[in-house]
Amino acid sequence: MVHIAVIGAYGSAGVAVADELLARADELDAGDDLELTLIDDGDPGGGLCILRGCMPSKDVLSAGQHLYQARHDPRLEGTGGLAVDPETVVARKDEHVADFASHRREHVHDLAERDGVEFVRDSARFVDDRTLEIGGERRIEPEYVVIATGSVPAVPSLPGIDEVASSTSADVLDATAFPDSAIVMGFGYVGLELAPYLSEVGGVDLTVIEHDDHPLDEVQPGYGETILDLYRDHFGIEVLTDAHERRLEATDEGGVRLFLERDGDERSIEADHLYLFTGRRPNLDGLGLERTRLEPGSGWVTSTMQAADDERVFVVGDANDREPILHVAKEQGFAAARNVLAHRRGEECEPYANVPHHVIFSGLGVYPFARIGHTPATAADSGMDSIVVTREAGSDGVFRTKNHPEGLATLVVDADSGAVIGYQGLHLHADVMAKTMQVIVEMRLDVREVPDRAYHPTTPEILDGLVRDARAELEARRE
Repeated sequence: MVHIAVIGAYGSAGVAVADELLARADELDAGDDLELTLIDDGDPGGGLCILRGCMPSKDVLSAGQHLYQARHDPRLEGTGGLAVDPETVVARKDEHVADFASHRREHVHDLAERDGVEFVRDSARFVDDRTLEIGGERRIEPEYVVIATGSVPAVPSLPGIDEVASSTSADVLDATAFPDSAIVMGFGYVGLELAPYLSEVGGVDLTVIEHDDHPLDEVQPGYGETILDLYRDHFGIEVLTDAHERRLEATDEGGVRLFLERDGDERSIEADHLYLFTGRRPNLDGLGLERTRLEPGSGWVTSTMQAADDERVFVVGDANDREPILHVAKEQGFAAARNVLAHRRGEECEPYANVPHHVIFSGLGVYPFARIGHTPATAADSGMDSIVVTREAGSDGVFRTKNHPEGLATLVVDADSGAVIGYQGLHLHADVMAKTMQVIVEMRLDVREVPDRAYHPTTPEILDGLVRDARAELEARRE
């Protein structure tokens, strides 16, 4: 009998671990039955993505998207009086979330009906290496522990931050009233998604703090510059680039005053409220890790999803702080389950290595950013000779006819083999092209073998243009 405990069983990573373990239980040696203890104290339970993350955020963003597209279209009349009803938005979001979460809980509870599986709706903490106390009373000593406890908002350590009122992304998703003005700290994927919502739906006069010259620093500057133009011109958002927060204080009116440094000078800005979109950190508080040999920090979880300090403890999803993205969390869960079983059989565990693939629903999802595989910079860093072609969305008439000519896309091709190794897009429908490009990139299709067939007029024509440009450059190099 091999006993495995999963802490955080309602989340996407925890469910993936449980599903994969049960699907592969027959891989254990004869007579080595699986005993699985699933633990979660979530209320109502369902995991971060469903309750406070990607699902509810896309629900509310869609309302802002409709308003923005109507307001931004000069072919329409009478749009000046359009408005989003935040109470209806939140009510519909809550209805959907409740349904999604119920489905997740039912799935976990169904797993607990299987032989050898137990679900415990309570908290768990370590009292020793791989010894868990559940609910303050019961103790179990599983052979393997999987930590899948997700993440919580990361609040920066900034003088005065405890003296001012602030809101996180979860608060925005429940908001039915908004301040007149606000400062946004954090311009990563959360800020890129929620700042336009606050401006478009809430009518908030926003000032965003960006530490670098532009956001999206993982790709060429043109992408971040496009975002800045869109956010400033289309959404009326002020973005202060190369700015660094120094301290905060409350104003006499109950607002917030932020002191920042920019271009070597210190200045202050004021607003009614502060939004903290400053990322997330692993949710490890209260787990009692100090009672174990585990020491969370940089490199504390290896590529096999095993804790560096205890090979029988696996850490998956946001909890390991490696790449906090839903589909990555699920893939890590599957990999961890396979490696638990491999370790039990005395076999070598396999590293989990994913091809980067993610989507940011920037610009209310009208201008989403998608990244698959290599960027020009990562290809160069790997010593690869690559062909890079970039195309403006406006160069394809379909984007103009759909009233959204802004944006660009890039294709990265291995100059030696012709294989497509990367794609980035920031334009209308870039999100729905991500799966197609994932298949092309992960299968390393030769750019010369990608079908040259445009379905006119559709936005994927931008992919056809990129492929043609890359082929032409590849052929020119070989002449």
